[in-house]
Amino acid sequence: MYICNVEKRIFTVSLLLVMAASLLAQPRFVPDAPVVKTGDIVWQNPKTVLFTFSNRGTEPLQITEVHPSCGCISVTYPEAPVPAGQSGMITATYDAGMLGTFYRELAVYTNAQPLPIYLSFQGRVVETPLDYEGDFPIDLGNVRLSKNYIEFNDVNKGDKPVTELQIVNLEHTPYTPQLMHLPNYLSVEYLPAEVQPGRVGKIRLTLDSDRLFMNGLNQTSLYLSRYMGDKIGDQNEIVVSAVLLPAFRNLTAEEMNRAPRIVLMDGDKMIEGETTFVMGGKKKVTKVLHVTNIGEETLTVSGVQVFNRAMSVSLGERNIKPHATAKLKITLDAKELAKAKNGPRLLLICNDPRHAKTELYINVE
Repeated sequence: MYICNVEKRIFTVSLLLVMAASLLAQPRFVPDAPVVKTGDIVWQNPKTVLFTFSNRGTEPLQITEVHPSCGCISVTYPEAPVPAGQSGMITATYDAGMLGTFYRELAVYTNAQPLPIYLSFQGRVVETPLDYEGDFPIDLGNVRLSKNYIEFNDVNKGDKPVTELQIVNLEHTPYTPQLMHLPNYLSVEYLPAEVQPGRVGKIRLTLDSDRLFMNGLNQTSLYLSRYMGDKIGDQNEIVVSAVLLPAFRNLTAEEMNRAPRIVLMDGDKMIEGETTFVMGGKKKVTKVLHVTNIGEETLTVSGVQVFNRAMSVSLGERNIKPHATAKLKITLDAKELAKAKNGPRLLLICNDPRHAKTELYINVE
C-alpha cells in the first residue's frame, strides 16, 4: 500500500513538472507601449501609429489577427512568426475623418493566449493645427510642408499613381500654391486652389508613366512658389523620383528558371538591402562591393543610379556572365551628405525578373 502511494506521488510530481515546463515553453507578446498619445492631428490628414512589441517567451510568436475598433483604421502586422527574443511592429493608420477627441483600440490575437491583447491610441482631430512642426516639418517661412521629397516606387509602364503632400498657410492672408518646373509626366491639383490663413491644403501629383524617359530612376526637382515672383532655390525645392521597372510578363517557366539572378556581396556576406559606412573624420569614404550573377543567363545591369548628390558609384562590368562577379565601387562625400534631403541610396536595374530593381540603403556611422 505504501509503495503504491509513493508511486502515485512520484507520478503527480512528474505530471506537475511536465505541465510547468509546457507553460514556460510558449511565446509571450509584450508591447513596448500599449497606449500611444498622438496629440493634435489635422482633420482628414491620416495619422500612422506604430506599436512595437517583443516576444519575451521561448517559442515563436504568431499574430493571427488584429481587429481595429472601427472601419476608420487600417492595420498591418507581421505575417511571419516572430522568433523568441525578437521584436516586431504593428502599424495602425487612422483616417482622421471626424473632428474632436478620439480613443481607438486594436484587439491583437496571437498564439500566446486565447484572449486578445488590446493596444490603443488617443488624441484629438483639429481643423487648424496648433503644433505645426510635427506634421509639417518643412519650414518655408510663410508656409510649411509635410515633406519635400516624393517617391513613386515600382511603377510599370501604363501606371498612373497618385500621391499627395500637405501644406499649411501661416500667413494672415489667403495663399495660392503653385509648383514651378513641372515636367510633362507630372500633373498637379491644388485642393483647395486657395488656402485660407491657418488652414491646411493638399498638393496632389499624378504620374503618367508612359511619358517617363527610361527604366530605373527618373528624378526631377519642382519648386513651390511662396509668393508672387518667387525664385527657385534649395529652400523651396521638392525632389520627385519615379522608378520605372522593365516588364517580364511573357516569360515561360523554363525561361524564369534559367534567368539571371543578382546577388550583392560585402566580402563573404550577402547584403540584404542595406550596408554601413564608417565615415569618421574623413571627407570621402569608399567601399567596394560585389555584384554576383548566380543564374544561368548573362546578367545585364542597365541602370546604376543614386538618389542624392552625396553618393557616386561605378560598376566594373555591366554584362555579368553566369556565376561571375563584378566590382561595385561606392563613394560617399561627407560634405554633400550633410546637405542631402534624403538618405543615401543606390538603385540597380537589371534583367533579373525576380529582382529587376535592387535597392541598397546606406547607413552612416
